[in-house]
Amino acid sequence: MKLSKMHKRLLALTAMVPMAAMAQEATQATTQAASGQLETVTVTAQRRTENIKEVPVSVSTLQNEKLDVILSGGQDIRVLSGKVPSLNIESSTGRVFPRFYIRGYGNADFSIFASQPVSLIYDDVVQENPILKGFPMFDLAGVEVLRGPQGTLFGRNTPAGVVKFESAKPSLKGVEGYYNFSQATHGTVNVEGAANIPLSNEWAMRVSMLRQHRDDYVSNAFTKEPDSLEGYNEHAERVQFLYQPNGTFNALFNIHQRTAAGSSRLFRANIIRKGTNQLVDGFDAENIYTNGQNYQNLTTRGANVRLSWDLGAVKLYSITGYETIASYNSRGDIDGGTPANGPGFIPFQVETASVLPDLKQYSQEFRVESKKAGPVSWQAGVYYFDEDATGGSDNYNVLGARTSRVVSNQQNKAWAAFGSVNYAVTDAFTLRGGLRYTNDKKDFATLEASNVTLIGPSSVSTSKHKANWDLSGTYALNQDVSLYARVATGFRAPSIAAPSASVPITVADAETITSYEAGIKADLLNRRARASFSVYDYDVKNQQLTVVGGDSNVTKLINAAKTKGRGIEAEIEGFVTPDFKLAASTSYNFTEIRDPSLSVNKCAQCTVTDPINAAGRVVIDGNALPQAPKWIVNLSARYNWPLAEGNLFVLTDWSYRSKVNFFLYEAAEFTGKPLTEGGLRVGYNWQGGKYEVAVFGRNITDQQRITGAIDFNNLTGFINEPRQWGVQVKGSF
Repeated sequence: MKLSKMHKRLLALTAMVPMAAMAQEATQATTQAASGQLETVTVTAQRRTENIKEVPVSVSTLQNEKLDVILSGGQDIRVLSGKVPSLNIESSTGRVFPRFYIRGYGNADFSIFASQPVSLIYDDVVQENPILKGFPMFDLAGVEVLRGPQGTLFGRNTPAGVVKFESAKPSLKGVEGYYNFSQATHGTVNVEGAANIPLSNEWAMRVSMLRQHRDDYVSNAFTKEPDSLEGYNEHAERVQFLYQPNGTFNALFNIHQRTAAGSSRLFRANIIRKGTNQLVDGFDAENIYTNGQNYQNLTTRGANVRLSWDLGAVKLYSITGYETIASYNSRGDIDGGTPANGPGFIPFQVETASVLPDLKQYSQEFRVESKKAGPVSWQAGVYYFDEDATGGSDNYNVLGARTSRVVSNQQNKAWAAFGSVNYAVTDAFTLRGGLRYTNDKKDFATLEASNVTLIGPSSVSTSKHKANWDLSGTYALNQDVSLYARVATGFRAPSIAAPSASVPITVADAETITSYEAGIKADLLNRRARASFSVYDYDVKNQQLTVVGGDSNVTKLINAAKTKGRGIEAEIEGFVTPDFKLAASTSYNFTEIRDPSLSVNKCAQCTVTDPINAAGRVVIDGNALPQAPKWIVNLSARYNWPLAEGNLFVLTDWSYRSKVNFFLYEAAEFTGKPLTEGGLRVGYNWQGGKYEVAVFGRNITDQQRITGAIDFNNLTGFINEPRQWGVQVKGSF
């Protein structure tokens, strides 16, 4: 899209605003029942608590019942995929290694050293390694999804956006808490609870816990072991202490841990019908032929300290974070079958494992923000990040004996200085600008290469520094309708991939993004409804791309000269009546790789639809980015019947994403079909919602889709989660 077209879109958006304003003013004359009004939503997208309508960023929130509904079946963080506009999450490693995409922009790298352009912030601490990004969601105050570059205030690889989690905090107000229990298909059990306990007039403690379990329900037809795969056991805990001796100082201490064990991702050989993206006839999701081991184990621990001082004119913050992966081992039968039994043709056996025996991440931020009322407000700070990770990969033979191992170490140190200023030009018009300087350095070295001859150097170092900026404006047409426009840049530091017998250590240069965005946010019908709409256009230079598979199982990093992206995002929710609520959202994301010189190895068995050059490689110029659906749509409805002692309700939610490419090249077999998943919940609550019992279903149509693939050997793929029916009981005290 040329910039002139973006201007046309902005003009069209501007033309819509007076009509929206007139409609709003007309409806304000109608008296609405207070019980049918939406609550005000506040976010911390700009590191301050603000009304979502006043923030010049395309942002969505998930909290309270929305979160409870989608998490009721014991799902991991991938369940957020497609639940808000422009967000996709997938994994080829299952529950422990999610990969995030916002506006089609992400990274399909499965390396344990991979970096992503979507940053995950949990309790103000960046979770940099992809394995840390999978920490479970429980006892949350809310989730925010910030779309577009956030490189000024958040730093640490945020050119695509930020997914931000905030735990419920301790309180001095009194003893309170909740419990939440559900049981569903395949013996799935989800137990969650929290208790807030004031310890004195100055100290309070909040203890939160999560237990998740699913029985093995997939049988191994090769070993004749029934119900031996696809189960998991997971538990996570968090203890927080609040120290608040007066109105000027606040200290919040957080200790947390996660332990997970179960099956790794099940790769299913030749489940894709040749020349199509259909499942083969007679596909059975509850049976697999595998002669390898499929398991994963993970233990992570962490702590953070958040301090704040009210110094009168300014407020000072200190955020100290420490995260560690104590152990990680994920092993899988990559070929997905056996040469004798198939299914289909298995040319050779491959069983691998990723190991990460040690990772330590330390981060420190100091931030100061202004407090005095006036037309100018500001914030500034410094940030330091230090990561030391040792891990690698193992290969195994048919008998399960390890045949080779490669272990590497990566040390990453970065620091940044940042600041932003808000200036209220008038009561209605506010300008915001920010600047961040980042210096990032990585040192990578191979520590062990057993029974394998690596090529190229055994170590490499890379460093980069960059200044990012953003400029935005917000204009309030009236108290209910506001417009915004934003220009922002982002930066992702260079990435490094480990070597193999056929590929040396590869380094992808730093990538940068420039993004243009504009939108409208409005409260409608006397706050009975809320709506937002945004358009965006971005250019990524030197985008880091990951070449996986091809005709050998390797990972290699490359840079594309340019990637283009553009799209729209819209959300609306409101009360039709005080007892009937509807919500809908959608996004259109167009992405295109622009680099005529770029080509990759082709798959061994698939039907490539891209041009093939003279060297027999696939030209990917013009292709969409991997795992980038053009359309995401969400619909939900809730109807409530008030009864004498409580409320009976019915809730349904539906999410749709259009087709996706699994890899950089396009092939008939490796284009994932559109996916539609629906949920249903029928329940009864009483005592003002203090207690609730419900029956629920997830993926109620039991739609089966191939959601990812392994392309170097055969037509191996993996599928989405099966249908679930369950019952849930919850209460608060």
